[in-house]
Amino acid sequence: MPNSVMLEVTTPSKLFYKGEVDLVIVRTLTGDEGFMAGHSWAVKLLDAGELWFQEAGSKDFKIAALAGGFIDVKDSITIFTDAAEWPGDIDVTRAEREKEQAENWLKNPSEDDSEIARAKIAIAKSLTRMHVKQGGRRRKR
Repeated sequence: MPNSVMLEVTTPSKLFYKGEVDLVIVRTLTGDEGFMAGHSWAVKLLDAGELWFQEAGSKDFKIAALAGGFIDVKDSITIFTDAAEWPGDIDVTRAEREKEQAENWLKNPSEDDSEIARAKIAIAKSLTRMHVKQGGRRRKR
């Protein structure tokens, strides 16, 4: 059984990443989950969160911010997400501003549950982006 698996991370506008990896860790709706070569086939919804992966043969992890989506695990691993960002591409000032706007909106929400859900998602995405910019919640080992 091979030790690595092909990972593709796709957004609506581009192929964000493609390469051989040994390990992929994502935030599913039920918590962080890891996937490796030979993993049982799975399709899981993703929450806004950090993507951690170890390129084939590397001891270091790469990190990116994901805006939710889903992961499809078969003989390869494909992640479909609305947005993905590397730490160097994240504008922390913008993320903080978006978080503040959503929090302010939640102080006086309308009665529309979908608007409340959108504000909570915006906060989660902003927090994820800020954590990734600072090196992520999971520390490199």
